[in-house]
Amino acid sequence: MSTARNVLGEPLVSCSLDPLTGFFRTGCCDTGGEDQGIHIVCARMTPEFLEFSRSQGNDLIRAVPQYGFPGLKPGDQWCLCVDRWKEAHAAGVAPPIVLAATHISTLEFVDLDVLQAHAAT
Repeated sequence: MSTARNVLGEPLVSCSLDPLTGFFRTGCCDTGGEDQGIHIVCARMTPEFLEFSRSQGNDLIRAVPQYGFPGLKPGDQWCLCVDRWKEAHAAGVAPPIVLAATHISTLEFVDLDVLQAHAAT
């Protein structure tokens, strides 16, 4: 069980078990030294973000069975790299964030008021 906290200072909750997400594939946007991409933002996929990510060379739509990746569709929740979320934000296509499932270290990269303005409902 993770002892990590979310951006609200509460215990980090699961982002998604279906599809199973997180760098460690636990369902949580937890991180560690091995996570070079820093997959700490729990985001709800939108068509605009998925297309943006594909245009940046990271196709999250296409399944990659050999890596156990089912491919994502709008509405799926997924632990994103914080830098990818920031790029999408700058481009005006940032997906909504699940604050309770977004790791507290996100605050080292993005202000809480920005995250709250993009909170999923």
